[in-house]
Amino acid sequence: AGSLRSAQSLIQEYERNKAFYTSGGITVTGGEALMQIDFLLELFTLAKEQGIHTCLDTSGITYHPGESDYNRKLDELMTVTDLVMLDIKHIDPEGHKVLTGHDNGNILAFAKYLEEKQIPVWIRHVLVPGITDDAALLTRLGTFLGTLSNVKALDVLPYHILGVTKYDQLGMAYPLKDVPPATKEQAANAKKIILTASGGPFRNYSLDQLRHVKATDALKHPTWQM
Repeated sequence: AGSLRSAQSLIQEYERNKAFYTSGGITVTGGEALMQIDFLLELFTLAKEQGIHTCLDTSGITYHPGESDYNRKLDELMTVTDLVMLDIKHIDPEGHKVLTGHDNGNILAFAKYLEEKQIPVWIRHVLVPGITDDAALLTRLGTFLGTLSNVKALDVLPYHILGVTKYDQLGMAYPLKDVPPATKEQAANAKKIILTASGGPFRNYSLDQLRHVKATDALKHPTWQM
């Protein structure tokens, strides 16, 4: 269980403890953080007034193109957002729907929206054996990322099974219970496929070189060379 907090109280807590921080700022995650857009807008506005770096961790699932009060708030939020960590679970619309219950149309549209706003983006993709590890799918993902000029980092994360026990304890069926975990080697190979397809800054790296590349190393590049 969490506790109710005001945006002002969080900023005050940050300021009290900032002597212990060597870098970084405030990252808001979830659940889905954009479900609380009014609170986010207040928090990030206060943070920028104090010169604090702001990062939004989101799946982009709440975005729908077009004119709306929500999108006007989103436009305002982007003016006080320094970085978006965007989770792309599956590049294929039908595959995404099978995996999550929703297709990915609004998520990919959100990625394009962020490019229009030129908000730096850190892409994260979970490699799930038998579901998102197909080379053709990874190539499609890389090709899509190659259309974006604002991608600054890429994480390919190996699927793990740490959630199985929790689901069992709650008496809930775990949808991916029979899926084996992915290995670091598989994740590194997948990252190579994505980067090769995207034309990204590390597209010519060997698998051995990629093992020594941190996701944040891409941030050293002025732009993601697509």
